[in-house]
Formats: sequence, C-alpha cells, structure tokens
Amino acid sequence: MVTNTSGKKKTAIARATVREGTGKVRINARPVELVDPEMARLKMLEPFRVVENTLRDDVDVDVSIEGGGVMGQADAARTAIARGLVQHTNDAELRDAYMEFALPEIIPVIQS
Repeated sequence: MVTNTSGKKKTAIARATVREGTGKVRINARPVELVDPEMARLKMLEPFRVVENTLRDDVDVDVSIEGGGVMGQADAARTAIARGLVQHTNDAELRDAYMEFALPEIIPVIQS
C-alpha cells in the first residue's frame, strides 16, 4: 500500500510517500542522514522517535520539499511524515502518541 501526504510550514511544502519497505528515509532523493544542519535532520525524524523502532524498519519514506528556509522545510517534512505514518498504519494509538508528543498539526487530517 502506498500513502501520499503533505505538510506545510510558512512557504515550505513537503510531499511524503510512505510504502512498505526496509526503513529508507529519503529527503529530495538523498538519504536523511545527509541532511544538514543536524537540528533540521532531528526535527524531520521526530515522528519515528515517538513510536517503536520497528515501524521505521517496515516502511520507506520519500519526501520532496520545495520553498521556505531550512527549518521551515524540516517542519513541513515532519508534518508530512507523521501524517503519512498515521494514514499508512491506520492506527489510533499512533495518532494519540503524536498528539501527546505535541504534533497537533496532524489532527485536521485525522478528524476529517
């Protein structure tokens, strides 16, 4: 199953594709490990830190980002990844975990 989601922050727009896979996370066709600065990389990976590590090992995430600055792009990617994981797994507990972790920007997608 393939899930397409998006996230926005200011003028940055991120589009994420989540599919079954082996744990690869790519940002603009580059592995997430190559994203600089480190703070932006950590912000992009926050949705995986909230949940168990096995979820990251079961999916591949491809994110394309346009516009904005570095941290705006990181926030947009974080939102797109979180929304994609919730839609892909269709898991209410995951949604609740994100809400507790202060990722409320995924709420409008879930409630609609």
